[in-house]
Amino acid sequence: MWESMNIVRLDVVDSTNLYAKENLQTLPDRTVISAERQTSGRGRFDRTWVDLGDSNIFMSIVLKPSQNFDCIYTNITQYLSVVLCNVIEQYGITAEIKWPNDVLVGGKKIAGILSETVMQGSNFKGLVLGIGINLNSKISDLKTIKDKDATSLNIELSIESVNKEKFLNKLLEEFFKNYDEFLKKGFTLIRNEYLSRACFLNKEVSVMVFNNRKSGIAKDINASGELVLENDKKEFVLTMGDIL
Repeated sequence: MWESMNIVRLDVVDSTNLYAKENLQTLPDRTVISAERQTSGRGRFDRTWVDLGDSNIFMSIVLKPSQNFDCIYTNITQYLSVVLCNVIEQYGITAEIKWPNDVLVGGKKIAGILSETVMQGSNFKGLVLGIGINLNSKISDLKTIKDKDATSLNIELSIESVNKEKFLNKLLEEFFKNYDEFLKKGFTLIRNEYLSRACFLNKEVSVMVFNNRKSGIAKDINASGELVLENDKKEFVLTMGDIL
């Protein structure tokens, strides 16, 4: 399936998301952009994504689901996080999700996901869904990531390398298997799967929302994929943020 898809393969690119946005007008719906190396990858809140080498995954998917923006699209990263957990679990490894869409193994980050909405004036042009996955890395390389503990699939499996093409095949097949259903139902389609992997629920957490820090017990993820916190017997809902 991977070879038959509409795919753009790049040797080196500043960012697959940036490439997708710059070429969105001419790229068909469901185009996959894959790069061997990424020199300026970015994560949520403009964080740098460290390039650990061409045996890892740097990929973006161009999505043009409709002529108008739908609030369901804000949950596309959570859909992808569940998809990725399913794929990782096919390798016999347990994966977890840290709200909203970080995928962890053993409490260590293994993937980052970033969705960007492309508008032209007030007209919705599409989504660019980017993902970076630590597939094959050395422990020494992972230590260069300073802001959080990270791992890679080959390290978790105690093997030298994971077949990149096979992994990509599994990931894209799993993503598009229920993608059309997701566009109809949104987060409710994956809510139970998401909750079963949510490593933060019923724990005291602090969430950074831009420069504002919110703390409380993570009580739930509601039907819209938002985080419900309880503090001093009061509940409040966060639509975005980063659990510290």
